[in-house]
Amino acid sequence: MQVKFLNCLIDLSKGVFKPRPETKFWVKKVIQELKKQKGKLKILDIFSGSGCIGIAILKNKKGVFCHFVDIDKRAIEQIKINLKLNKISPRSYLVSQSNLFEKLKGKKYDIICANPPYVAKERLWEVQESVKKTEPKISWYGGKGGLRWIKKFLKEAKKFLKPGGKIFMEFDPLQIPEIEKILKKERYSHFQFYKDQFQRYRWLKIQN
Repeated sequence: MQVKFLNCLIDLSKGVFKPRPETKFWVKKVIQELKKQKGKLKILDIFSGSGCIGIAILKNKKGVFCHFVDIDKRAIEQIKINLKLNKISPRSYLVSQSNLFEKLKGKKYDIICANPPYVAKERLWEVQESVKKTEPKISWYGGKGGLRWIKKFLKEAKKFLKPGGKIFMEFDPLQIPEIEKILKKERYSHFQFYKDQFQRYRWLKIQN
């Protein structure tokens, strides 16, 4: 199975998380913002899954190097397939299997894009059976409140951001109060929540 995603073709043959319209919406906004920036940009696409976010940025913005990171071996295989499928130069990327930032010590990025697993344990009944059967639970299940991976990510992310760098992260609209608490606890001072195309708060921008 293949789907289109912002001028890219994304193969899903390894059974990874399928790109969602909400993700496409905010990634398009990120690309528009990055096009205004000059010079080389180093991007981290973490919780990468199919690699759709980083690949879309590489295809639509020149002068970008992208580091793709995922914990799941299937995702790593899928990212490599999609990089070849979209004819991305090997000089433009690095692919790493890592539990969050475990293998990224000492690295710094201009932009970090994250679509963490955020389906809450309390709302599993909302997940379609087709998703449960075909998409790996590790790619969408976020434990209590859906915040397990979001907490871990936000605790570490700022250490890997260059001065003036930005983080973009997707979340569930119901998580805003808790995410705000986490951001304040981890001392992120410049952040803003944005709506998706369905007028629901869905993504976040943090400025370093």
